[in-house]
Amino acid sequence: MRTLLNLLAATALAASGMAFAQAYPAKPIRIVVVSTPGGSVDTLARTVGPRLAERWGQQVLVDNRPGAGGAIAAEIVAKAPPDGYTLIMGTVASFATNVSLRKSLPYDPVKDFSPISLVATQNLMLLIHPSVPAKSVRELTALAKKQPGVLSFASAGNGTGGHLSGELYRMLAGIDLLHVPYKGVQPALIDVVSGQVSMTFASIISAMPQVRNNRLRPLAVTGGQRSPAAKELPTMIEAGVKGYESATWYGLLAPAGTPADIVTKLNTEVVAILKSPEMNDRLSKEGADPVGNSPAEFAKYIQSEIEKWRKVIRAAGIQPS
Repeated sequence: MRTLLNLLAATALAASGMAFAQAYPAKPIRIVVVSTPGGSVDTLARTVGPRLAERWGQQVLVDNRPGAGGAIAAEIVAKAPPDGYTLIMGTVASFATNVSLRKSLPYDPVKDFSPISLVATQNLMLLIHPSVPAKSVRELTALAKKQPGVLSFASAGNGTGGHLSGELYRMLAGIDLLHVPYKGVQPALIDVVSGQVSMTFASIISAMPQVRNNRLRPLAVTGGQRSPAAKELPTMIEAGVKGYESATWYGLLAPAGTPADIVTKLNTEVVAILKSPEMNDRLSKEGADPVGNSPAEFAKYIQSEIEKWRKVIRAAGIQPS
């Protein structure tokens, strides 16, 4: 009798869980964004969100919570109810590099979240001032080896994507470069354009105006694949830097403990949206490459990014703040 009752209870529980998953979403969904309105991650959330709303007939609201390298937004979502109604559009900073750049975080990027899908990656571009006598990454590497510590690279600040991309190049190519941090992308670009700094790693969108005006010479893109926005440029790996891959990335996650059926449903819809020709064209214009993968693949990717950047940050001697 007890076995029968237990079986009936388990069946009822499973049925209620299925009903809950099938009913989802029954109210508006909030996507918390780690930046102010207008940035790349905000644009992605406001591009994917409306399409989810169209498919489900429920509002998808974007909630901008900038600050602390994405830690404020991540903490909000980590502590939210795991019901699929509060999500985060996270970045490489908030889910990979912060672990090594900050002495403490109010969340664990692995234990406190259920990955849904990697949404998009965004290549950076290696750019040099035209006065630098190199027409390829191989020539630049050879030049840096002949003149250790002479060539310099600008970044938007310590610990930023441009900084870590330069450190990864320095580490894998076995060269010595002088890092010059600035307070933002534009000041860094200005000094490279003026020739005060030799090179920089900048987003394709921010760099293209200077490339078109022949003020900067692009040598390669930093991602694992060529970018549709600059198809003529090789990747750093193709250009001779073995094992090099550095891309800004954006992904959708839910709080840990979110029911698997809801995570699966979110993943299915997001991947379908990202695979559409319309979305591909739209994101390409933003210099981003849509991805769309499984929760397990995204979880593995986050872990690999944490480990990779931990090694780079330690090798560069960057002290956590």
